[in-house]
Amino acid sequence: MQLYLPIAEVSVNGPLLLSVGLVVGLLSGIFGVGGGFLITPLLFFIGIPPAVAVATSANQIVASSFSGIFAHLRRRTVDFRMGSALMAGGLAGSTVGVYIFSLLRQLGQVDLLVNLFYVVFLGLIGTLMFVESLKAIRRAKVQGPKPRARRTRRDWVHSMPLRVRFRTSGLYISVFPPLIVGFFVGVLSAIMGVGGGFVVVPAMIYILGMPTKVVIGTSLFQIIFVSAYTTMMHAYTTHTVDTVLAALLIVGGVVGAQFGSMIGQVLKAEQLRILLALLVLAVGLKLGLDLVLEPSNVFSVAGVREG
Repeated sequence: MQLYLPIAEVSVNGPLLLSVGLVVGLLSGIFGVGGGFLITPLLFFIGIPPAVAVATSANQIVASSFSGIFAHLRRRTVDFRMGSALMAGGLAGSTVGVYIFSLLRQLGQVDLLVNLFYVVFLGLIGTLMFVESLKAIRRAKVQGPKPRARRTRRDWVHSMPLRVRFRTSGLYISVFPPLIVGFFVGVLSAIMGVGGGFVVVPAMIYILGMPTKVVIGTSLFQIIFVSAYTTMMHAYTTHTVDTVLAALLIVGGVVGAQFGSMIGQVLKAEQLRILLALLVLAVGLKLGLDLVLEPSNVFSVAGVREG
């Protein structure tokens, strides 16, 4: 069944779009990721213009993050003060990112920019995840007590002015590092159509020094607002949010996440991480090849000389 997407201005197979949402929802349930960095490239592959794919995929991120935060609220593992600082930086970064996105779209370079961002970030993240997963598998085979990890000093974080006490996280640090991290994530959210969890979560742990138990809930809290704001900004400035596409992706994603959560309980954590790393690397490699290989259908805009 073919559906016409009014904003994307393309006709696509409806069940195929539902399947994309289903697959990403399945992966989200299995691996515990939002799926924004996977669903946007998949939309590229089925013919959705990158500008529309980036702006529309943020809708699913809002929906999945909103549903996922309730469990963390019940466990009181959301640092609202830290999340507000990250959100403030994220809103500013998203504004800048949407402006850059709009400017490059006017210049006709936005498709290249989005693809380059995905190739770089997916390649980097996939490689780091793959190496870390191999180390985790090796550690799991070694018997005996695990050595206590030494906390690294974050002198530059603690030496910055305007310190704030984040009670839920047990931190007393400057407000500037969360603002900077949030700003960077906001720019990525606007340009790549992702929630930024794959960047903000490691930053919260290794840069800000937050305890792991409050990281996920706090990340989801700021992602909801930053992604929703990014969607509204894209709708207002670039007019690239396709509601029909968003609805199909959300429906498929919700259904797929239920099955994914059941599958995820069967596999080991190390196996899940290495499979996700391979998937991320495969998507990044496909995007990279599309940039350098000659397309099968080559079009020319050269004029025809009249004889």
